[in-house]
Amino acid sequence: MGTITMANSAAAALLSLQMMDTKSRGRGLKRRGFLADEDQARARLSNPPAAATKVEEKLCHCDVLPEDVLAQCLSHLDSFQDMASACKRWREGIQQSLACQTKLSFAGWRPDDGAISRLVKGAGSLKELNISNGRWGCRITDVGLIQVSIAKCCPNLASISLWGVTAITDEGVVQLVRRAASLEHFNVGGTFITDVSVLALASHCKLLKSINLWCCRHVTETGLLAVVKGCQKLESINVWGMSISPSCRRRLKLLNPKLHLKPAAANHSS
Repeated sequence: MGTITMANSAAAALLSLQMMDTKSRGRGLKRRGFLADEDQARARLSNPPAAATKVEEKLCHCDVLPEDVLAQCLSHLDSFQDMASACKRWREGIQQSLACQTKLSFAGWRPDDGAISRLVKGAGSLKELNISNGRWGCRITDVGLIQVSIAKCCPNLASISLWGVTAITDEGVVQLVRRAASLEHFNVGGTFITDVSVLALASHCKLLKSINLWCCRHVTETGLLAVVKGCQKLESINVWGMSISPSCRRRLKLLNPKLHLKPAAANHSS
């Protein structure tokens, strides 16, 4: 969810649509005569902030687009940028498109607690949520995770990735997994969670199939045994970088003979 630094959000919204695949744009907009010329769009961006009202007036023809058409256009974007203030139609289209999303990824962006929680709360159909620490660094904390946990979609989330998000702790993760009863895939690799979070998974996420604990050095053998015992559907655990004794591995396999530990070698601590 990058921050828009353009002169006005209306022009930003127009250029965002132009990032879509050419064929998709042709089918979605050209038939309705609203495919804007790229040079004209760039010219609008050169207007100073004081001209924002005039620019929005020039772009007001998008107000006649049906909401379902606008929502379909927005569904082709890689991310929902700050376009909602362009006009009422944009806002309604964004909300409608977001509400239908089943996947939402913040990877590669630098969202904070507020941005993430607002978007997740608007995505009532969400099944997969990726809040991995991307190139610029995700700024979500326990506060954001707690807000996500009370979102309408949380009980239906099947996949959550918090890869490399070092600002979160057991406090936020526990609140999240307590309400994520449908969780099947959980990635907390590279975080500083402890057995407290893993025990919460064992108690509340009975459908869990895979968990990534890459370099989660504060998770002990006690936590591993608990999650394997509590989550009978568990198929794989990534334990790279964790110190696990051969005896613990044998006990894990006894609890679940089909369990796949990654890597397979006895000890890959670094």
